[in-house]
Amino acid sequence: MKVYAGTDAATPLTAIGGLARRAEAAGFDGIHVSETVHDPFLLALPALQATQRLVVRTSVALAFVRSPLLTAYTAWDLSKLSGGRFQLGLGSQVRQNIEDRYAMPWTAAPATRMREYVEVVRAAFDTFRTGDLVPFHGEHYRFSRMQPYFNPGPDPSTTTPPIYLGGVGPRICEAAGACADGMVTHPTNSDPQYLSTICIPALDTGARESSRTLADFEIVAGLQVITGATDEAVSHERERRRRLFAFLYSTPAYRGALERNGFHGLQDELSELVRGDQWQRLPDIVTDEVLDALVPTARYDELASTIRDHLGSTAHGIAIPLPENPDHDHAMADVVRALQSTPTHRTAPTRRA
Repeated sequence: MKVYAGTDAATPLTAIGGLARRAEAAGFDGIHVSETVHDPFLLALPALQATQRLVVRTSVALAFVRSPLLTAYTAWDLSKLSGGRFQLGLGSQVRQNIEDRYAMPWTAAPATRMREYVEVVRAAFDTFRTGDLVPFHGEHYRFSRMQPYFNPGPDPSTTTPPIYLGGVGPRICEAAGACADGMVTHPTNSDPQYLSTICIPALDTGARESSRTLADFEIVAGLQVITGATDEAVSHERERRRRLFAFLYSTPAYRGALERNGFHGLQDELSELVRGDQWQRLPDIVTDEVLDALVPTARYDELASTIRDHLGSTAHGIAIPLPENPDHDHAMADVVRALQSTPTHRTAPTRRA
């Protein structure tokens, strides 16, 4: 199993290199950088420059706020700079954020549009690799012009960046199965029921519809975890995470995770709580039973086995956060090594040759 370090959304550019070095020293296979309050490609650059072997993946960069060609240029440059250690993770975001936060137009059928977006990026990669235009004509995108002056190729030596998709719904999972190299699941929807009943069947559907084989596709479960060095530290962290849990799952799009685990009506309660700023009600609403069902909880010395029991064989990789305290990195290194020794059995769609 591959193990990737998650990073806090507010991590500043000046700190990401240090975090990446910590992740590499602790034995992680890679690190995820998100698009929240910073441009993820700007975060990826110092993370790659600060490390020697670590994979750096955007998890995720928002596709629909960028030209696919600009995304391809940036991903290609980062792969070239790093000797092939950059991986491109893409996501769609919801309509309200695209229109009202990013001031961009929304187009219907986001999963279909995402498939075309990925095809344009791949066509651009092939254009850079060969030096000759590889055109694409679709419903949403047209890539039909590349003068030699604007083409960084021919460049057969640069590693073509793998493309991962992030998302929740079955349509985006189908899109990932049809066109991507991997899928990174959202921390609110990485429970075994989601992976086995929604994500994996949809990936298989997308793969079959695109006549793809089932090999080498990586399913990465983005996990929330509650951990610490002692039982007391775990208990303290649990109380802190109740508030975050309530905020995350107050979003209607994540209702399914609660209902799949038998917590019907909880999403409505959380929405009401958050709107009314009634955080004192948290222990009565986000109970230990709720947290235990959705968030693996254990001391560092038990965390690897707890995660294995939680996920079973439904994922090839996981993303878990680095400890806030660097003094705990040695304990997390033991967790990483134990998880990396976990065999993975499932195969899933691979990218077309």
